[in-house]
Amino acid sequence: MTAVPPPPTDATPPPGGPTPPRRVFMLGATGTIGRATLRALVRHGHEVVCFVRPGRTLESLSGVTVREGHVSDPASLARDGFRGEHFDALVSCLASRTGTPRDAWAIDHQAHGHALEAARTAGVSHIVLLSAICVQKPLLAFQHAKLAFEAQLMASGITWSIVRPTAFFKSLSGQVQRVQQGKPFLIFGDGTLTACTPISDDDLAEYLVECLDDATRHNKILPIGGPGEPLTPRAQGEQLFALLGQPPRFRSLPVAFLDVIIAVLSTVGRVIPAVADKAQLARIGRYYATESMLVWDAKAQRYDAAVTPRTGHDTLRAYHAQLLRGDATDDRGEHAVF
Repeated sequence: MTAVPPPPTDATPPPGGPTPPRRVFMLGATGTIGRATLRALVRHGHEVVCFVRPGRTLESLSGVTVREGHVSDPASLARDGFRGEHFDALVSCLASRTGTPRDAWAIDHQAHGHALEAARTAGVSHIVLLSAICVQKPLLAFQHAKLAFEAQLMASGITWSIVRPTAFFKSLSGQVQRVQQGKPFLIFGDGTLTACTPISDDDLAEYLVECLDDATRHNKILPIGGPGEPLTPRAQGEQLFALLGQPPRFRSLPVAFLDVIIAVLSTVGRVIPAVADKAQLARIGRYYATESMLVWDAKAQRYDAAVTPRTGHDTLRAYHAQLLRGDATDDRGEHAVF
């Protein structure tokens, strides 16, 4: 007689069916992408505990608990965050605020390392990490810091999903106001040195949360962009002027202009440490001015738009239209430096 399997319960979902809600510990919930990810976690029915810096606020959402502490302090993570409780997953949208070496190694690497150990103690079986696509060509401190933790996570024995998004809408919106004011759109070279497939906060948030249930995204490095064809800076400017009903006007700057700034700041930074950080920020700016945010083909030594995955439905054009109408705000925060 063939044994009949027991009917599925809430704890044992049917094969291929929906998985039960999880108890999620979240880092980086107060940033724009973090807030979108928190909303997506709630929509999917998960119970979320957010660990934030003292004094930071979040919108009140059902199923969300906010705990305050210091992510760079392992004792605070354990005492104020995890509190000896069980969690099923850790979702991190945490990133260094400036990208300078001290900040990057403290947050992108060390703080995440502390969180990994605390998560292991709490029984976490899956970690979803928001990283960045630019780490595939690491030239900067924050990229090396992110890669160091990625390696630590992959070797941890815990199931992981490392999501590397392309450019964010907020990072490509710094010139909306100046164009509205009648000024030209600034480009480096002819404006076609780089390209990207930008992704919205909401589309990225949905992708991050879906990693919890989609086994094809487990133990994978996941580059992801938004919908549509890749956009060069020139194409972004043309799109913006078209929304305003104006002929496009550009002002071209040579990349060497950035090199001069970096050289001067680096020289002064040998004497004044604070200026050294400004030199690093200038290096970050140069990187984004000269490197595409697409999948890098190391063998062919080129960026490949065709193999850069895309998801979602929000477009940069629609977002810029919202900014121009006043229906959205330019909430770049520390990203304004980029």
